[in-house]
Amino acid sequence: MTPELVVELVQRTIEVAILLAAPILGASLAAGLLVSLFQAVTQINESTLTFLPKILAAGVALAFFLPWMVSMVIGFASKILTNLALYVS
Repeated sequence: MTPELVVELVQRTIEVAILLAAPILGASLAAGLLVSLFQAVTQINESTLTFLPKILAAGVALAFFLPWMVSMVIGFASKILTNLALYVS
């Protein structure tokens, strides 16, 4: 296994991990921003108010993007298993 192959494998792994985390993190970020904007406008200073909308946004994003995420993981795993002979030698 050459160093270039290891670098490429690690790079693809990080790329897939970022792509898998991005929808959930983006939805949570948007929900947090909206709640913070609401708190600023209404001057409500309750720190626990952001938890439920963020959890709900993450759950909705997970339910919406789960088929795409599973296909990404399956595609990545199949590429790894298909090229296993390259990694072992």
